[in-house]
Amino acid sequence: MSDPNPFEGRALPPAAATLGHRFLSFDREAMTLTLGFEAREDFVNPMGVVQGGFLTAMIDDTMGPLVMALTGRAGATIDLSVQFLRGVQPGPVTTTARVTRMGRSVAFLEGHLKDSEGRMSVRATSSFFLRG
Repeated sequence: MSDPNPFEGRALPPAAATLGHRFLSFDREAMTLTLGFEAREDFVNPMGVVQGGFLTAMIDDTMGPLVMALTGRAGATIDLSVQFLRGVQPGPVTTTARVTRMGRSVAFLEGHLKDSEGRMSVRATSSFFLRG
């Protein structure tokens, strides 16, 4: 079951807008957030696939907002480990982040990115510092 969009009415940060951020679903109980992004042609590297830094930014831009939606607290990524499983062609992609453990000052997350055909393309784990 999807909860309401926790970001409704808020302006997108410029980086999220550049990546083509769009809300898909949020589940407070399961502690998950799913977003869509647009892997644009101008994100492609010389190998003809979307450069990994853009894909990483998309996953990171799902994990941080998930923690903010759950806690109401801002913070920052402490570390981010990424595994690239397959090249991603330009087009719509979907990212999902899930909190695996929530501490008082650090949240631990995992996430993945699927390409336009629904194939798992990138996996990531992260720890996120919670301010205040």
